[in-house]
Amino acid sequence: MRFRDEGDAITYIFRSLRRLRDVERGPDELARDVTPTRRLLAATGLLDAAGTREYAVVTGSKGKGSTTAITAKLLEHLGHPTGMVTSPHLVQYRERIRVNGRMIPEGDFIRILDDLAPEIDRIEAEFTGTQYFSPQGIFLAIALQWFNEQGATAAVLEVGRGGRFDDIAVVPNRLSLFTPILLEHVVQLGRSLDRIAWHKAGIIKPHGFAYSVPQAAEVLDILQTEAETLDAEFAWIAPTDMAELVRRTPNGMILRLGRYGEMALSQHGIYDLENATLAVQGVGNMHGRLSGVPHASEAYVEAIRAGLADVRWPGRMQKLQDSPTVWLDGATTVRAARYMLESLDGDLRDPVIAIVGTPVDRDYRGVYQALAPHVSRIILTDSDINPNIRFPAPETALAAARAVHDQVEYAPNLATALDIARRAAGADGTVLMAVTLPLVGEAMLLYGLTFEQI
Repeated sequence: MRFRDEGDAITYIFRSLRRLRDVERGPDELARDVTPTRRLLAATGLLDAAGTREYAVVTGSKGKGSTTAITAKLLEHLGHPTGMVTSPHLVQYRERIRVNGRMIPEGDFIRILDDLAPEIDRIEAEFTGTQYFSPQGIFLAIALQWFNEQGATAAVLEVGRGGRFDDIAVVPNRLSLFTPILLEHVVQLGRSLDRIAWHKAGIIKPHGFAYSVPQAAEVLDILQTEAETLDAEFAWIAPTDMAELVRRTPNGMILRLGRYGEMALSQHGIYDLENATLAVQGVGNMHGRLSGVPHASEAYVEAIRAGLADVRWPGRMQKLQDSPTVWLDGATTVRAARYMLESLDGDLRDPVIAIVGTPVDRDYRGVYQALAPHVSRIILTDSDINPNIRFPAPETALAAARAVHDQVEYAPNLATALDIARRAAGADGTVLMAVTLPLVGEAMLLYGLTFEQI
C-alpha cells in the first residue's frame, strides 16, 4: 500500500496544487482546468454508472452544503442508496464523501486512492507551467468509486466554488439546484453579481432540469438564459411557495410546506426553510427517474416528512453548549449574519458576545455592521488552516469593526477568542460564533466533536 494513513493520502492529493502556493492565480476561467479530472474519470471508467445513477449538483453562495445534506437525506428516506460530496470538511477530509450519511472509512479511502494513484501520476507527468491536478477532482474520483462499490443509485454533489469551471460539474447531472447567489469570491468569480451567476449557471446540463430559490433579477436572467441555451427546464420557487415557519423547538423547527403539512425540520437556521423547500422540489424531480414509491402516494409524503426530521448538518446554527449558550454558524455574509440573528430571535440572552471570522473576499464590514446593534462585544479572529482563505489584516478588521461598535478586540486564534467570549458572557449570556467554515471546523475540534454518521 502506497499510503500509510489519511494524512499521507491528503499530502499526496494536494501535492500538485501545493507546488503553486506562491503563484498568483487569476480568475477561475483562466486558472482552473477540469481536463485532468475528465481524463482521470475517463481512464478509470468512473462515470460508467451514469446510466444507472442520478446526479444532482448544488451551487450557490449560501446554504449549498445544507441543501446538499437535506436532498441526500430525503433520497435516502425514499429508499435510494445515496452518495454525497461536500466541501470543505469540518474535522476530517473524509467527511467530504458519504453514502447514506456515513463518511468513507479510512481504509477504503486509502485503498481507492492507491488504485487511482498510477493514473494520477501519469496525468501529472505531462503538466507544464502552472497546470495542476485539482484536489477536488481527486476527491470526486474517490467518491465515485466508493459510490460504485456501495451501490449508490443517487448522488448529490456540492460545488466548491462557482460551477462552470468546477470539477464537480463534470458529472452528467440531470438536476441542478441553486441556493442564494451573492457577491463572493470576487477575485476568482468576478466583481459583479451577473458574472458570479454566470459562473454558477455552468452546472446546468443540456436537456436537464434546474431549480432555484428566489434570486435577484439579474441572477434569474442569467440562469434562465443558460437553461434556454441548453434546452433545459428552469424554474424558480416563488416566495409564496416557500416553507413557512410555524414555531421553533429545542430540536429545530416546525415548518409548513404544501401537501406535506406541518412537519419537523431538525435544523435551527431560518435559512433552512429555503434550503428544505429547494431540496424537496429537487428530490421530486430526481425521484421521478428512479424506481420507488409513487410520487403521489402517502408513503412518499411520509418519507419526505421523516427525512426532514432526520437531517443532521453540523456547524450550521448548531448549539455547542449551555451556560453560556454558544451558537455556531458559518455566517460570513451580511445575509447570513442577519439570518443568524433572526434564527435566534427571542432566544438571545444578554450579554451577547460575537466572535467573528470573516474572510477578506466577503463583505466583512457589512457583517460587522449587521451584528453590531445586537451584541455587547465583538471579538475578531482568523485562521491560517486553509491558505486559500485569507482574512483582513487585524488592524484593518479592527478599524472596520470599531467604526460600528465601541467594544471590539482581536484574538489571535479561535481558542483564545472563545475563552474571552465565554468569560465575558458569564453563565447566563450568549456567544455567537459567526465564522468561516475552517473556523467552524476548529470549533468542532475544541469541543471534541466528530461526524462519522450524519
